[in-house]
Amino acid sequence: MSKKRMQISATLLGILLSAGTFASAYPVFAAQSEVSVENNVDIGNINISLEKHGLDEKGEKTDFDDAQVVVPGQVVDELVDIFNLANDIEHHMDKYAHACAGKKLATCFYEPSTRTRLSFESAMLNLGGSVLGFSDANSSSATKGESVADTIRVISCFADICAMRHPKEGAPMVAASHSSIPVINAGDGGHQHPTQTLTDLLTIRSLKGSIGSFTIGLCGDLKFGRTVHSLIHALMRYENINFIFISPMELRIPDYITDLLKEKNIPYKEVIKLDDVMQDLDILYMTRVQKERFFNEEDYVRLKDFYILDKAKMKLAKPDMLILHPLPRVNEISVEVDDDPRAAYFKQVQYGVYVRMALILTLLEIHV
Repeated sequence: MSKKRMQISATLLGILLSAGTFASAYPVFAAQSEVSVENNVDIGNINISLEKHGLDEKGEKTDFDDAQVVVPGQVVDELVDIFNLANDIEHHMDKYAHACAGKKLATCFYEPSTRTRLSFESAMLNLGGSVLGFSDANSSSATKGESVADTIRVISCFADICAMRHPKEGAPMVAASHSSIPVINAGDGGHQHPTQTLTDLLTIRSLKGSIGSFTIGLCGDLKFGRTVHSLIHALMRYENINFIFISPMELRIPDYITDLLKEKNIPYKEVIKLDDVMQDLDILYMTRVQKERFFNEEDYVRLKDFYILDKAKMKLAKPDMLILHPLPRVNEISVEVDDDPRAAYFKQVQYGVYVRMALILTLLEIHV
């Protein structure tokens, strides 16, 4: 594994996650020679203890130190490089049409997905590569009891890079620690969704011109929403960002995130009513209430339509506010809002393809 790829892995670990928190052990991607974990995983209760470490220049184990964790205001070069590459891809697709010829992407999706899986597959096909994998755990050897560690060892024999989604928090990291190819976390349970965060950041940068100096409202399922958790961690690294968390009490943002915001003196507030803060927002990040995260059907039914963004609420918003959503949506954004020029969630999907193309090229160290 080259020094360049090792640097990128450490960088994205620092940007998207924070040292000393439950989430800190999970990078966007990793390979065996970069990061390994000593873990005690009890997924049912989300009881995870992970020790993260990498290899120094001599190939010896070393703990990640504070130098690898960025603080607000520090924008790491590798992340900027990925966004610049994604924007170049956006405007010069033909230039990259054969960049990954002969390369194979494995999509190991243990959990249903439309946008993320097809986005990864589209990204690789756009680069001239090929795709193999499975879209459901029932079509894999997981049904026979095969572990994630064994699966990735096998996949490493077939593919050059892997994108993995898993319902269990930490599974992609465990896979990465046993892999000889790069493993991209395509979402792990209710924990993190790093490539969606790259998508969100690229969308904001492309449509707003920069990342920073704005107020963002995150609305809906803030407790289980892995896209929300990843995005907050990433935005902590930029200057002058105010957070407004909009949710019912049952789905409020986890304490470990608000504790981290307090520690870093980053302003935030929590509210229940969306109408009360619409006029303050530069970006509104809507999320659905996720039925698959509920154990009690009655609780889901009671909360699923707690927020519905419609034309009436949009009249309260700034004329240049952006509406983002990781999709899929259910009822939380009325279809009548789709034609509003502030609705950016379908553009967001397209930016996801560009940034995943850039990430694949970066991890495979392919320069065009």
